[in-house]
Amino acid sequence: MNPVLVSRCSWADNSNDPEMLLYHDTEWGVPVHNDTKLFEFIVLECAQAGLSWSTILRKRLDYRKAFVNYDVKKVAKFRISQVEKLLQSTDTNIVRNRLKVNSAVTNAKAFIKIQDDFGSFDNYIWEFVEGRRTKHNFFKDCRQIPITSTESSNLSKDLKARGFSFVGPTICYALMQAIGMINDHTTNCFRHKELIEMKI
Repeated sequence: MNPVLVSRCSWADNSNDPEMLLYHDTEWGVPVHNDTKLFEFIVLECAQAGLSWSTILRKRLDYRKAFVNYDVKKVAKFRISQVEKLLQSTDTNIVRNRLKVNSAVTNAKAFIKIQDDFGSFDNYIWEFVEGRRTKHNFFKDCRQIPITSTESSNLSKDLKARGFSFVGPTICYALMQAIGMINDHTTNCFRHKELIEMKI
């Protein structure tokens, strides 16, 4: 597909960023049911709080390295010394915010508890959309897309009760968009119809 000839969500079309275009065209809104991938998006969305998503995408490989390929059991066992090393090291280019790095460790522990309680994190999180299926919205303009929803507020409240941090309703809504629980591609975007027709 010629990337110049297709119509996209305006936030991707206007980015002039090849990584953002690739993310939009291949990942954003695609249903994710793999727990390792789900943990990755939780770490990245929490790191993104207050920053642009493009900033996080540029650091994605460094995050993968810093958090040992998102092996949740290993991250949950990070010691204070390991957190300090991440905050001080020049080996990886992550957001060096102590609260955000600590939240990755805290959230890993809570993530494992959910896996134990529900069989998988996937089983848990997809219960927050009706029928455990993608909610397809039909917005014509990106300005119509909300930053929270009833579903994201419910997810936020439940995650916080289970010990997660940096999981407010706005972050949860972005997470739900990223992992395909919500299809918020605008109706003029070529991905909107593709995701509706996708059999996942």
